[in-house]
Amino acid sequence: MTDTIFLGGADANATGQPDAAQSLILKVANRHGLVAGATGTGKTVTLQIMAQAFSDAGVPVFAADVKGDLSGICMPGSETHKAHANLTARAAQIGMGPLTYKAAPTIFWDVFGQSGHPIRATISEMGPLLLSRLMGLTDVQEGVLNIAFQYADDNGLLLLDLKDLRKLLVSLGDDTLRTEISRKYGNVAPASLSAVQRELLVLEREGAERFFGEPALELADFMRTTPDGRGYISILDARKLINSPKLYSTFLLWLLSELFEELPEIGDPEKPRLVFFFDEAHLLFAGAPPALMQKIEQVVRLIRSKGVGVYFVTQNPRDLPESVIAQLGNRIQHALRAYTPTEQKAVKSAASSFRPNPAFETQAAITEMGVGEALVSTLEAKGAPTMVQKTLIRPPSSRLGPATDPERAEVQKTSPVFGKYDKAVDRESAYEILSKREEAAAREAEKLTKLGAKEKEAGAKAKAKGKTTTGRRRMSTTERAVNNAAGTAGREIVRYILRGIFGTRKR
Repeated sequence: MTDTIFLGGADANATGQPDAAQSLILKVANRHGLVAGATGTGKTVTLQIMAQAFSDAGVPVFAADVKGDLSGICMPGSETHKAHANLTARAAQIGMGPLTYKAAPTIFWDVFGQSGHPIRATISEMGPLLLSRLMGLTDVQEGVLNIAFQYADDNGLLLLDLKDLRKLLVSLGDDTLRTEISRKYGNVAPASLSAVQRELLVLEREGAERFFGEPALELADFMRTTPDGRGYISILDARKLINSPKLYSTFLLWLLSELFEELPEIGDPEKPRLVFFFDEAHLLFAGAPPALMQKIEQVVRLIRSKGVGVYFVTQNPRDLPESVIAQLGNRIQHALRAYTPTEQKAVKSAASSFRPNPAFETQAAITEMGVGEALVSTLEAKGAPTMVQKTLIRPPSSRLGPATDPERAEVQKTSPVFGKYDKAVDRESAYEILSKREEAAAREAEKLTKLGAKEKEAGAKAKAKGKTTTGRRRMSTTERAVNNAAGTAGREIVRYILRGIFGTRKR
């Protein structure tokens, strides 16, 4: 184990500088970071070598794999690979020494449960704020969802999966209950409630139904180490998930939020307890409402004290808000294109974020670098950024390119969480509780209906007996009471049913 991870270095043959190596100090690795660059410039390989280096240092890693290329980290590189000659040449070029191949300990995850262990969260864990963002709700519709969550909490209704939430929303649509809820929690407009139900249907069609439920993910399974002290690399297979950008970004934000809420404060440890790579990071901020932006900024700012380092991976640094960019101390910038005025502004902005190096012009270097080259600036031990350096990124020890499906399956079988999440569990929750109340209320209603019929029949008979040949006699007090009871029975039946379904009837 070392106290740094090696990222790459300058061309030793050209510079002759023995101290040109670029490394990231583990003690400041929880100060977050950025890996940026245009498509095809080498971001995925940089992510791969960083993830494996953290793993070798005993730091667990979580990374989203949106193209499938990162999956090769579970297999060692090979001398028969077509890129072997180039990789060994790069190792020699930066003075790295002989290139040795090895795999990294890997756990595959998949929200849909197809290419990895299923990841699930409950509706309650996700919460109304993130769910609102996921469904694209307006402020008014989000307010309705907040009321639904509060009502569920107050009445002991567990919200675990989508059918629980759907059943609750249907229940809130009843006129009598909606009036009662509006008095206690605030107005629930039928139109807003219907809109939330429609968006929930869209969410189900996108496949989110597989994500919500139990057994819910235990964060400790993302923070495992091997018996020899290496950190497991948890790879989220996002090839399908990325087709639902809101679900992808909201899931990762939920994961960050859970880490922030559950992990204790530890200050600045000697090395992070987890490093989190957020690929396609621009999706997190696209269309985010102000309340959500505040939450994101809070998590990014404070989660480092929990020992978690967050590394955003995106094409352009300008994809991230300034308030977030300011929190990223370790930066790796691959090449950017600058054909249009907008792109030229982006290059200028990226260059200005680095501590200048008098040996070259940063802005020009960003547009001139080749594949596998980057500008690197990391934090020194005291927290100050280093002078930006032109860097040839080191070659990976694991496979360059994706793992095959049989290889993934074999890795999954030997996973430390094999069998733990693979089978869904459906315990009693809001759906079952409300369904039972409906059934019980229906039975009571049937009894009351029969009772009402009998009362009506008795009233008719009493009325018939009171008739004479010369006319009707005045009904007795008892007979009038019977008729009144028969007349109001129907109204009472409806009230009784509703009180029984929603748990408002006095026991």
